[in-house]
Amino acid sequence: MATAVQKVILSSSRDIPFNKLILSQTNVRTRKDGVSIEDLAASIARRGLIQSLHVRPVLDAEGAETGMFDVPAGGRRYRALELLVKQKRLAKTAPVPCVVGDANSPILAEEVSLAENVERLPLTPLEQFRAFAAMATKGMSEEEIAAAFLVQVQVVKQRLRLLTVSPTLLDVYEAEEMTLEQLMAFTVSSDHARQEQVWDGIKNAWSKEPYQIRRMLTETTVRASDKRAVFVGVEAYEAAGGIVMRDLFQSDDGGWLQDPALLDRLVAEKLKATADEVAAEGWKWIEVAASFPYDATRGLRELQGEPLDLTAEEQAMIDALNGEHQKLEAEYEGADELPDEIEQRLGEIETALADLETRPVRFKADDIVRAGVFISIAHDGRLDIDRGYVRPEDEAPRPAVGADAGDAEGQSSDPAEPVVQRAVITIGSQPTELEDDEDDAIKPLPDRLVTELTAHRTLALRDAVASNPHVAMTALLHKLVSDTFQHRMYTGALEASVRHVFFPVQDEALKDSPSARAVHERHEAWAGDIPADDDALWDWLAALDDTSRMALLAHCVSYGVNALYDKPNPYSGSGLSQHSLDMRLGQADRLARHRARHGRGRLASDRRQLSRPRHQGTHPSSRA
Repeated sequence: MATAVQKVILSSSRDIPFNKLILSQTNVRTRKDGVSIEDLAASIARRGLIQSLHVRPVLDAEGAETGMFDVPAGGRRYRALELLVKQKRLAKTAPVPCVVGDANSPILAEEVSLAENVERLPLTPLEQFRAFAAMATKGMSEEEIAAAFLVQVQVVKQRLRLLTVSPTLLDVYEAEEMTLEQLMAFTVSSDHARQEQVWDGIKNAWSKEPYQIRRMLTETTVRASDKRAVFVGVEAYEAAGGIVMRDLFQSDDGGWLQDPALLDRLVAEKLKATADEVAAEGWKWIEVAASFPYDATRGLRELQGEPLDLTAEEQAMIDALNGEHQKLEAEYEGADELPDEIEQRLGEIETALADLETRPVRFKADDIVRAGVFISIAHDGRLDIDRGYVRPEDEAPRPAVGADAGDAEGQSSDPAEPVVQRAVITIGSQPTELEDDEDDAIKPLPDRLVTELTAHRTLALRDAVASNPHVAMTALLHKLVSDTFQHRMYTGALEASVRHVFFPVQDEALKDSPSARAVHERHEAWAGDIPADDDALWDWLAALDDTSRMALLAHCVSYGVNALYDKPNPYSGSGLSQHSLDMRLGQADRLARHRARHGRGRLASDRRQLSRPRHQGTHPSSRA
C-alpha cells in the first residue's frame, strides 16, 4: 500500500502594525558586525522592506491570542524599523509584512532564528560584480551604485574591475578552483590571453601566490617608481599615449608602465635636450645614458673646478635651516626615539642643506675645451650632470723643458735661430739649474755611487719615520690620497699603495645602490677640500686633526677592499687559484664580522654626526 506524501503547509503572511510587534528574546544573533542598523534603516527607507519578518502570536495565561506578536527571526530588521519610527520617518502603526507562525508549533523559536541565519548564503564578490555591472549597464554611475549600497566608490571599482579578467578564469573561480586573492591579482592586466597563459603555467604548481601572478603579468612593464618613469613623469608618458596598469586591490606604488619602448624614447629625448643645453658650454664631449656603470670614470682625470660663492639669500636659508636643526636636536636630545614628524623634518632639513652645499662649479675655459660631461638619471629620478672629466688622449701636451729659457735669458725667440735643448738633471726629485759654461758644469756622480749613498739615506729616513708616527701617517696618507683622488701613476718615495678594485661584471642597479651613493658622496666631500699641488697636499694633511686623518685613511683603504668572486683557475696557471679565492672570501667575512662587532656601539653617535651640516665648520671626515 503506497504511503501518502504529507503536504507542506506554509505559514500565512499578513501586514501587522509595527506597534503590535515585540522583539523576541529567543533571537540567536548577538553579534553586531556586518551592515549596521543605521545602514539597514537607510536601505529600508530607499527600497522598502525586502524580506518579511517571522512572527508568532503572543498568548495569555489561558492560551488566547493577545493581539501582540513576538519576532524570533528578523531582529535586525525590527531594530532598523524601530530606528525609522524614532526618526519620525515611519509611523508607529505602519503595516509591516510578516509571516505568522503557529504559536503552539513544536518547532522552537530558537530553531527558527538559527535556521534563518545559518541557511542564508552571502553573495560572492563575483556575484556582486555581475549585479554592479548590470546596474552600470542600465545607466547607474559608480558613485550612484556606491551610494545605493552604502559602500565606498573604491569597492564598486574593485568589483567592476573583475570584468577585466578572462571569462575562462571567472569560471575557474566560480568553480572554487581559484581563490579571490588570485582572481584579484589577474586584474593588473587586461590581456586575457596572457592571463590564461599565466594560469596554465602555475595552476598545477605547488606555489601559486598572488604576488607571483602579478609579477608574471607585469614582467615586461616598468614600475612607476622606476627612476626613468620618475624622470619623465607618468603624466608626460600618458600624454604621449602610454598606458599605466593599476592594481585596485592593493598598493601598487603608482602602477606599471605598459610601454617600455615609449618610456625609453621619452627618456632619450629629454636627456638629449639637456645635452644640447650643456653642449653650449663648450665641452669637448658629452656622454648620455639613463645609467652608467659604477666605474664609468675609470682612467679619466676629474677636474677640480671652483665652487661659486653662496648668495646672500642662500646663506640666510642655510643659517635658518641650521638654527632649526639645532633647536630640534636640543629639544629631543634625551629622547630614546624621535617622533615620526620630527624625524621626517630633520631629514628634510638635511636634504635641503645638502642641496645648498652642492655648489655650481666654474671651470677654466682651456680645461672645458678638452674635457667632457656625463649626463644620466640619478637613483631618485633627478637629472644627474657630472662635468669635468679629461680622457688621457685629451690631456694637454707638456711643453718642452727649457723651451722658453732663451726668452728668460734675453735670447731671441726667432724660430729661424737654432734652439739648443738642454738636459735637466734631477736630484732628489728637484730640477737643477744648468750652467752656461760646460767646462764649469757639475759632473753627475756615477750611478753606482748614487745608489749606495741613497741606500744610506733610505735607511736613515726609515728610522726617522718609524720614530715619528705623525710623519708616518702623513706620508702614508699623502701616497694614498694621491693615488685615490689624483690618480698619479708614479711610485714616489713611499712604496705603499691600495690597488683600486674595479668591478668587471655589475648590474645596472649597482651605481644607484645605497653603498655606492655613500662612497661617492664621501669621496666628493673629501675631493672638494684636497689640494692639487703635491707640497700643498702634504701641508694640508699634516694640519688635519687625528679624527679627520683616520677617517681619510679609512676612505682610501676602503677602495682596496675586494670581496669579489672570480672563477678560479683549476690548473693554477694565470688567474686566481682556489686557495687565493678562499682566502679572499674568508678575509671578507672577517671584515664583515669585525665591522659588525665594533660598529654597533657607535651607530647612534655616527647618525648624529652624519646629520651635522658642514656649514658649521665640520670637516667631511665627520660624515665618513
